[in-house]
Amino acid sequence: MAFGNQFKRFLFRFSLVPPHKWRPAATVLVAAIFGLGIYLLKLSNAASYLSDDPQACVNCHIMTPQYITWNHSSHREVAHCNDCHVPHNNVFNKYFFKAKDGLYHASVFTMRAEPEVIKALGPSTRVIQNNCIRCHEDQVTDAKMIGFVESHQENRTDRTCWECHREVPHGRVKSLSATGHQIEPIRAHAPADLEIIPKWLKETMEQKNKQK
Repeated sequence: MAFGNQFKRFLFRFSLVPPHKWRPAATVLVAAIFGLGIYLLKLSNAASYLSDDPQACVNCHIMTPQYITWNHSSHREVAHCNDCHVPHNNVFNKYFFKAKDGLYHASVFTMRAEPEVIKALGPSTRVIQNNCIRCHEDQVTDAKMIGFVESHQENRTDRTCWECHREVPHGRVKSLSATGHQIEPIRAHAPADLEIIPKWLKETMEQKNKQK
């Protein structure tokens, strides 16, 4: 009870409580803002960004080509989006980077300012390069090669890995118009009753089975 009284005094002290005649309107306004905030979180599927689910990256449909090309690559079996695109030195840096990068992406998408071909910016480039070396350290620091090839490790780490490995993992062609959709439905955009086999084909197959 004492805490409640102290909280009320705090609100009145800093004029955070409107006069009586404005309180109904203020209550409606606060409730509307709160409700719109919850609706926005639900609409954007914001909770999915706390997970490591790769399909969270296609909540914004402009990332569909990147998701599709990754899903058809060998990296699909060993690494998901967060393995490559966020730092892994500590959990706080990981989620701070995700929040900062996500806010930038959301702003660009909301303003419809996304480029035709998506490219990683400077901070993302450094994170991706560090993660390449983190996972492929044995290949980068090969003891045999270091023994008889001068500056072997430096030559491998001073350049970005994708200067040579251009097809890994997204492929060379990454424009929005160049990558077709795959058969596997993307949950963020697929209706709940979506079926991979078209209805007309399923009916034809059932008729042929009955004839047999």
